[in-house]
Amino acid sequence: MFFFRMIFRSFSRQFKRRLLIAVTVCLSATVSVAMLGVVFDVGDKLNAELSTYGSNITVQPKTDAVVNDLYNTGGDANSNASGTSESDPTTFLKESDAPKIKTIFWAFNITNFAPELNIHADVNCASESVDSSSCKASGVPIVGTWFAKTLHMDSGESTVAGMNGMRSWWKLDGSWPKDDSAQGLIGTTLASKLGVTKGDTVTLYKTTADGSRNKQRITITGIYDSGDSDNNAMYIPSFTAQVLANLSDSIDKIEVKALTTPDNDLARKASKNPNALTQDEWETWYCTAYPSSIAYQIEEVIPGSVAKQVRQVAALQGDVLQKTQAVMVLMTVLSLVAAAIAVANLMAASIGERGSELALLKAIGATDGAVSRLMLAETAVISLVGAIVGALLGSGVAQIVGHVVFGSGITMRPMVFVLVFVLLTLTVLIASFSSIRSILGLKPAEVLHGR
Repeated sequence: MFFFRMIFRSFSRQFKRRLLIAVTVCLSATVSVAMLGVVFDVGDKLNAELSTYGSNITVQPKTDAVVNDLYNTGGDANSNASGTSESDPTTFLKESDAPKIKTIFWAFNITNFAPELNIHADVNCASESVDSSSCKASGVPIVGTWFAKTLHMDSGESTVAGMNGMRSWWKLDGSWPKDDSAQGLIGTTLASKLGVTKGDTVTLYKTTADGSRNKQRITITGIYDSGDSDNNAMYIPSFTAQVLANLSDSIDKIEVKALTTPDNDLARKASKNPNALTQDEWETWYCTAYPSSIAYQIEEVIPGSVAKQVRQVAALQGDVLQKTQAVMVLMTVLSLVAAAIAVANLMAASIGERGSELALLKAIGATDGAVSRLMLAETAVISLVGAIVGALLGSGVAQIVGHVVFGSGITMRPMVFVLVFVLLTLTVLIASFSSIRSILGLKPAEVLHGR
């Protein structure tokens, strides 16, 4: 009871100084909770943000992967939408195997995927509104793919996959084609060259491997601007492209968009040779959503395939994540240091003002330990109130940061609050150390006589 009465009297006499301590701890708790809350959730946010810019894993036939490694081409050995090569693919995967991607261990981390058949064809206009004599192009890159295909899995679940979700950065004038139709999209560069607009019809001509000449009329439902050389291409449903090229159930590439964990030393070691891992390392790697482990699992379910992470995306994600986390941790540390300095100064000033009171306590029999505990208890109560208020404010600030920067809220983990309270406890104890030394150095006789 004695200590509680003294605490109450101290509050009434030095309310302003104690309020400053509470505000200092509150501000430190606010910054710490907000920053650490974002730190623990920023990985998923950055993943989701970067995933809007396309796939981070590509799947191709094993033969093509060997050619890429042998000649260090760093890309698809066959033709692609950008038109960097005018040769058609010679090795294929089965389009019917593509849905198996959603059966791997990390199936729920696969947010989207789209198979592709990259071929080349001649294009003639077939619209009365366009001069067909000038509307011709040879060797145009044609990408047969899914746009928004609904897949019904053996588990009874359904999922939608296709370019509609893979190319969210495209500027599209028109609408997306329907799968299994004679519709398509055309890039702005190619559309300008041919002089066609949405709603026009063009005819594709393709000489197949057996020498036959196939043709397919395509209705343009939209014109897209990708911002790169992809604007020279056309995108049509995969079934239509397969009929045109006489390549039933064939694809030469699958783009996969997956939520992944940034690479670390274990992931880099596994990406070089998974067989070099110990049993414990292998289990940790396989059960963590690294790009390399997801790619490995995709290879397990799609025969004759090689899945590789897009290194630029993975490196960018890891680099941005590390820098973002470093900045926020630094801000947390600086706020704690500032709080420690402020609390130490305020406590020192408080002891200076209350020197006669503390000396009197020691003169009537209070031990150094009792007086020290009195000051610590007082500071602890004030700091606890400030920390609780700061934790609530910090949660709100974290949500504001999440919505402003990432467009969604931050998931506040209980570990954040535990960690912040532990750090603040250590900060207050460190700040109180010099004040406790001052209390131990008080000599009642000298203080009470004004010496």
